[in-house]
This record gives sequence, C-alpha cells and structure tokens, in this order.
Amino acid sequence: MQNTIARLEASIGKVFLGKPRIIRRVLTGLFAQGHVLLEDVPGVGKTLLARALARTIDASFTRIQFTPDLLPSDLLGTSIYNQKSGDFEFRAGPVFAQVILADEINRTTPRTQSALLEAMNVASISLDGVTHALPEPFFVIATQNPLEFEGTYVLPESQLDRFVLRTNIGYPEREDENRILAEQQIVDPLSQIEPILHARDVVAIQARVRQVRLEDSVRDYIVAIVGATRSHRRLRLGASPRGAGALQRAAQANAFLESRDYVIPDDVKLLAGPVLAHRIIPEGGLLAEHSHTEREKIIEEILESVEVPI
Repeated sequence: MQNTIARLEASIGKVFLGKPRIIRRVLTGLFAQGHVLLEDVPGVGKTLLARALARTIDASFTRIQFTPDLLPSDLLGTSIYNQKSGDFEFRAGPVFAQVILADEINRTTPRTQSALLEAMNVASISLDGVTHALPEPFFVIATQNPLEFEGTYVLPESQLDRFVLRTNIGYPEREDENRILAEQQIVDPLSQIEPILHARDVVAIQARVRQVRLEDSVRDYIVAIVGATRSHRRLRLGASPRGAGALQRAAQANAFLESRDYVIPDDVKLLAGPVLAHRIIPEGGLLAEHSHTEREKIIEEILESVEVPI
C-alpha cells in the first residue's frame, strides 16, 4: 500500500507540479471520507488538481460552475414525464459523479448551496419522496475566491462545517512555473495520466482508515484542542463536536498515508489548522480578508498551549 500511495501522489504530481503538500491534503480529505474546500485565486490549478485526482482513481468527474441563476434541480436532477410509459423518470444531475469540482461555490444562492451541502452530508438526495444514493466514493472539491466578495453568498459556519478541511494552493515557485509552461506547450499533461487505483479501491481504503488505531491519550488530545477553541479569549465561537470528529478522521487518514496503523500526536498537530480554522469565529466578525489567516494563527496558539501526550 505504501508503494501504491507513492505512485498515486507521483502521478498527480506529474501534472500538478510543485505542490506535494496540497496533493497530500486532498488525499487526506478523500480517504477521511470527507470533502475539501480550496480557497484561492483563479488560475492556480484547482480544476487540474481535481481532474488529475479523478483520473488516477479511475472515477467519474464533473465540474459544476456555480452561478447566481443555478437552481437545485440543475444540480441534483429532476423528474421528467415519459409520454410512452406514462410515468415520471428521474434524470440525474451533475452531482451524480464520484469526484466533483464545485467551482466558486459562494457565487450561487444559499438554496443551491444547501442542496449540495445536504448531498455531501448524507451521500444521497431525495426527490418526489424517492431517495437516490450517490455513487461511491463521493468526493467534493469546492472552491471559492478569497478576494472577490461582490455578488457572492458567503457560506455560513454551519455549512463550512461540512468540509473536513479547508486549504489554499498558492502561486507556484518560479522553477515549477517554467516547467508548467514547458510541459503544456506540447501536450495536455492530463492525457498522460493512467489510473493507479480504481474507485472501489478508494472505498476499501476509506474503510481501512476508520480502523486506524487511536490511543485514549491521543483522543484526549483532540478533545483538549477542540475544547480550548471554546474558551479562547479571541474567539466568539469554538469548534463543535463535528469538528473533533473531522480532526480524528483526518488524523487517521494522515497516519494511513504515512503507512502507520496508529495515530500519533503529530498527525493531529499537522491537520489541526486546516480542519479547525474554518470552524471557529473570531471576535470582530468574519468578512475581513485576513480572517482565515488569523484563525490559523489562533489554532497555532492553542496547539502551543495544550499539553502534548507522550
């Protein structure tokens, strides 16, 4: 499995150059059976990353551009009357894919946002009294631009909480950007990617990740970190129990990616920022451009103040 994971990361890294940390975080979200929010400016490779991931695990892929006029039915699907049979037939929407890029999720209305986030939460949709299961694995990579807020609908904290982790990509280094231009000049880099895993293998890995062992001391460490967010002097609202569960699953996934069948405190420390920063509300509001950076700094303060188990 260690060799397979290395090949998986290397395959994605062939087209998504110079960002092994981001590749690892996206795989962490996938294997933790969660979803990932990428907050970054356009053009840094979010779509490329999602497409590369889908190809390496041989999964179906859709990219959904979220706009103010997008309706829940455009996303989920609808029932259409068949004149020949005299029955209504369900026509599945683009959400019925294994890997979904929900591009600029904050540009659509709260009603449509809610429809996607409900599907993310229960891995199914209900229409006309019938429940339709979504494919397995079901993994959403959502994006939003952190700089342009005009005409957007900010995700409320209760909806941000649906994402197991939130991160940003950032600009490439100069050398990596040169390689990107050189490789894209001749051929589409995605055409060279071959599947390393199959979708059914990912489902099996997700089940194995849930079995990664946590000692009581490490679980207490997670609870102590989350508890500290609820009493921190600079926070108006701390992380919920769902946040504690997300941190536990992410730590288990990171341990698996490191070829361990047990979690260590370093797994928790590594992911506390990406998992918890979007689940807390600092004093003074949410809409400042530096808000997420400030939240991550607060999480770092908390990590320094909480005793690490030996």
